Amino acid sequence: MVCLLNEGPPGNRGFSPVHITCQAPVITMFTCDICGELVASEEDMKTHLLLTHMENEVICPFCKLSGVNYDEMCLHIETAHFEQNENERDLEKVNQVQRRTLDRKTEKENSHHYRMEVNEDVYSACASNDLKITDHRHSKDASLKCKTFHSENLTELRELQENRLNQSDLTEINESLSSIPECPFCGKIEACNEDLETHVKKKHANLLDSPAEGQDQPFYECPICGLICTNYQILHEHIDLHLEEGHFEGVNKGSNDLELARQLQQEDDGQRMSEGSRQEIEEFQKLQKQYGLDNSGGYKQQQLRNMEIEVRRGRMQPIEFHKRKADMLESLAFGIDDGKTRTSGIIEALCRHYQNDTREVRRVWLSAGVDHFYSSLGDKGWGCGYRNFQMLLSSLLRNDSYKDCLKDMSIPCIPKIQSMIEDAWKEGFDPQGASQLNNRLQGTRAWIGACEIYSLLTSLRLKCRIIDFHKSTGPLGTHPRLFEWVLNYYSSGREGGPKVVCSSKPPIYLQHQGHSRTIIGIEERKNRTLCLLIFDPGCPSREMQKLLKQEVEVTSLKQLWRFVGNLKHKQYQIVTVEGVLSSEEKVARMKASQIFTAERIP
Repeated sequence: MVCLLNEGPPGNRGFSPVHITCQAPVITMFTCDICGELVASEEDMKTHLLLTHMENEVICPFCKLSGVNYDEMCLHIETAHFEQNENERDLEKVNQVQRRTLDRKTEKENSHHYRMEVNEDVYSACASNDLKITDHRHSKDASLKCKTFHSENLTELRELQENRLNQSDLTEINESLSSIPECPFCGKIEACNEDLETHVKKKHANLLDSPAEGQDQPFYECPICGLICTNYQILHEHIDLHLEEGHFEGVNKGSNDLELARQLQQEDDGQRMSEGSRQEIEEFQKLQKQYGLDNSGGYKQQQLRNMEIEVRRGRMQPIEFHKRKADMLESLAFGIDDGKTRTSGIIEALCRHYQNDTREVRRVWLSAGVDHFYSSLGDKGWGCGYRNFQMLLSSLLRNDSYKDCLKDMSIPCIPKIQSMIEDAWKEGFDPQGASQLNNRLQGTRAWIGACEIYSLLTSLRLKCRIIDFHKSTGPLGTHPRLFEWVLNYYSSGREGGPKVVCSSKPPIYLQHQGHSRTIIGIEERKNRTLCLLIFDPGCPSREMQKLLKQEVEVTSLKQLWRFVGNLKHKQYQIVTVEGVLSSEEKVARMKASQIFTAERIP
């Protein structure tokens, strides 16, 4: 004999009919899902639920009020516990989501009837024809036994259902929880999005005010949920809500989100720093390349590379390449310039020209004799400072006043000049400038300026001055004070005299950003304007040789002229040689160069 218990259809809320099948006629019993008691009819079950589980056990979940019926308890909760009731409704929604998930799983498990065996007493009672199931005493005993049986199996069934919940069910619960509308300002949970919108407009209207038109207002974004705030203090309080325990789904999740936001911020900062460092390195490398400090070779390597290019382009014959290479190696071995870019006799030719010139020149002052040196293939683009030193030295070697310091000296080649500057650094001249150039010039294409020229001349016991015209002294960024200083240098402040003055003063080294030249004289025009006469190492030798003609053309002279309006660089520096130093004066100037200073005009 088999007895089958089957749960009723989902529509029967609170009780389940039990079909007991045996040899006797079938009797349908109803089991209470709450306490497991068996009753004979559906009407008896409704009466049981009303008396046992509603009127007698209705208790307020907030203040434990009891002894009232169901309708009175609902009225009490609505009036006395409105706020708690709102929160309870929110929690009920969460529970409903969980129950729906469990019910869905249970329906799958209950697709077939569970077969269960009853105990011996119930089995015997079903087999007896004399059993009166309506007897209250026997009914009560049977209900107690069935209640025990039902409770045990119901607990087992629930455990089975919970254990069989898979990951997809948990994910569905989490998604349902995350979709509950929640106020981003105070954390209150609302029933739907419309209620949340109404709550925000009523309770937080001051936070939603838009800025006045035409006014700029900063915006602050929450790193956890992305909420945009217009006030930093509001954002701070909003983030504090995120950090409060239980404010949203899991403190660990909030902590992880905040940690992720901090990590992303750190990565962003690190990326910006690395990008800035990369750009800084690239800019530094560009400067190194521009100023010849990128270890790409010096004068010798550049000369050979450029001559090979000339051969490939058909501008130089191979036999000429080998001849010029041999001459270069010999020049480097002796440390003497090969003279291939040197042009001599220009000062003398200019003196003759101005003697016969009857145009607008009122007076002209020329320096002592000086040779012009042009940049070659080995130093093109960076050798102007060295070439101007060669020009200045060519004038000093002709002056008897400096023979004692420069005895047995010839015009050095560029690698030799680099070596001489390094020797001056080793003596102690200009340590700051030496450090900026890594204490090395040989084998590089490093630029040099007024400070290196001063250090080199002073190490040779030549008395020098550096004058710094650090800002413009005329309209439109011009430097009229520079022209006046050069005029006073060559004329010695004397008025009158011959039209052409060939002085014994050495030429002047002129430096500005990116280039240097040599001042070899100055013109005073009939309208009292001044014009400098300048040798530029960038001017080819074939152009300079045109000045040696008997009749000098005006177009050839134009390459020497520099008027006030032509010099508009922000800063100019000049180096002049004005005598010879004693050994003691040389040591004193060497010590003074530890902190390099120059005369500033104005």
